[in-house]
Amino acid sequence: MEIQYLGTAAAEGLPALFCGCEICEKARKTGGKEVRTRTQSIVDGKILIDFPPDTYTHALNYSLQLGQIEHLLITHSHMDHFFPVELIHRHEHFGHNAKGMLYVYGNEAVEKAFYDAVLIERFKVHPLDDAVKFIRLEPFGDFIADGYHIIPVPADHDKRETCFIYIIEKDGKCLLYGHDTGMKMSDKAWDCIFEHKYNLISLDATMGKKQIDGYHMGLPDDIAFTKILKERGCICKDTVKVINHFSHNGEMTHKQLEKFAKENGMIASYDGMKVLF
Repeated sequence: MEIQYLGTAAAEGLPALFCGCEICEKARKTGGKEVRTRTQSIVDGKILIDFPPDTYTHALNYSLQLGQIEHLLITHSHMDHFFPVELIHRHEHFGHNAKGMLYVYGNEAVEKAFYDAVLIERFKVHPLDDAVKFIRLEPFGDFIADGYHIIPVPADHDKRETCFIYIIEKDGKCLLYGHDTGMKMSDKAWDCIFEHKYNLISLDATMGKKQIDGYHMGLPDDIAFTKILKERGCICKDTVKVINHFSHNGEMTHKQLEKFAKENGMIASYDGMKVLF
């Protein structure tokens, strides 16, 4: 398997749009890996995870043919992970020669956001019936998409909706995509996670060195999360451990995150990074 991290920031981006803090100013001055767009990833060039406002930028930056993608997993309805109005552009009127149907998978809140966006009056002349189809997911309701076995696991994030992290398996390889979530997942969610052995885990690191009571994780949580999986036999020395989804509120530069990652057997993601596992 291969995962590419198209964007690696939290909701406000990095540098944040309206922010003049030390971390954001350093990112503006330094550029390169210090600059992050909103979080999005793609697995094997086939399974797109999340659809932020920066999706168009990602397509340009990494020469993506998004019209050839047929499966889009959405973690939750927050704007930085799901910006559905852009999906109207998969209609043949806007996106010529798109491949088949784009299946969008998500929870009930994502479904509402999807229909609220694409069914507005001015788009009614371009119905998406033959271009995009929404499929509502239920917790632990596993399914197959293009040969990938996918399990939506309830996250510890926004209590107003059932946010998901994803377990993705194919050809003996297994990925845990853990964004956005804190550590306080349900026992059933943890039990589902414990049932698998992972070749790569991708963990929420929004808070940097800080910790909060759920919603997101920081670096101490990432260490604890990794320790739990190791004790359960879910990961081994060959498992790739990635930290991702960074905020300026975590108060760490990419250089500092790289140092932490190296010291703890992890990789700090950056926009465009590819990992083969």
